[in-house]
Amino acid sequence: MSFSSNIKEELSRNETGARHCKIAEIAGFLRFGGNISLEPEHYKIQIQTETVSAAKRFYTLIKDVFDIHAKIDVGRNEFLKRSRNYTISVDKHKDCVLILKAVKLLDSKEFGLVLQNTCCKRAYIRGAFQAAGSMSDPEKNYHFEVVSTNVQTAEQLKEVLNFFDLDAKIVLRKKYYVVYMKEGSKIVDVLNIMEAHVALMELENVRILKDMRNKVNRRVNCETANINKTVSAAVKQVEDIEYIDKHKGLRFLDQGLQDIARLRLEHPEATLKELGDMLEPPVGKSGVNHRLKKIGRIAEEIRLGGQE
Repeated sequence: MSFSSNIKEELSRNETGARHCKIAEIAGFLRFGGNISLEPEHYKIQIQTETVSAAKRFYTLIKDVFDIHAKIDVGRNEFLKRSRNYTISVDKHKDCVLILKAVKLLDSKEFGLVLQNTCCKRAYIRGAFQAAGSMSDPEKNYHFEVVSTNVQTAEQLKEVLNFFDLDAKIVLRKKYYVVYMKEGSKIVDVLNIMEAHVALMELENVRILKDMRNKVNRRVNCETANINKTVSAAVKQVEDIEYIDKHKGLRFLDQGLQDIARLRLEHPEATLKELGDMLEPPVGKSGVNHRLKKIGRIAEEIRLGGQE
């Protein structure tokens, strides 16, 4: 299963006991995945989903809260033949009225009453995500979204998410309004808010491993750059010494410079510290560096003199 499917499977097992929270979760389902027909004396409610756990969850919530047994139909996706569609329907007018009154969807002015409690806000986000949400595989990137066909519904969910300081945003994608987050730490927070704790731990593990890999890569890149810099410097030093030897002879240098020049020719791969340890008496890294730089300046002066 995908990461999104795993989250929805986990959310479907949530053991919320309070009736008002279950109603808020039902409201999330209906606002984002519901097809509600309000023909006079013949209301009808439908939820369509490709996720079996979401279908079971909505069916169970309706049964637990209202003692209503919805109808479940299983079909095939027209475009993805191997994928199934689950349609949960409530066809009786009186049952629909009971549900819609409870979730305050018959009067938009009253809808805020469903979300008065913090626990109900959490439940509402759960319902919305199960109905129309998705999350990318954290191994690839961090992205949480819930899709709506209605801008007011999207704005209202954004407000609920941002009640928890999640910095949710909305983008228009074709004809849909997408409420989304991209920051890894905020996605961890929303999983905690929805009480998807198993998915949260999985995401945190991925984030830790990614962070470790990034740190290792940065360190390797830094060490590689330092090695390249050291090798380039050693090659230049050997070239300078060989140039002096060819045009003036190493005896042109004073004894201290001769000693380090010969050691560099014999040990082109050695570090400055290793070269210093080979001298008698030993010389520190900065002392070796000073001598080699002086040799470089002498080689440059000889080159310039040859051009005059």
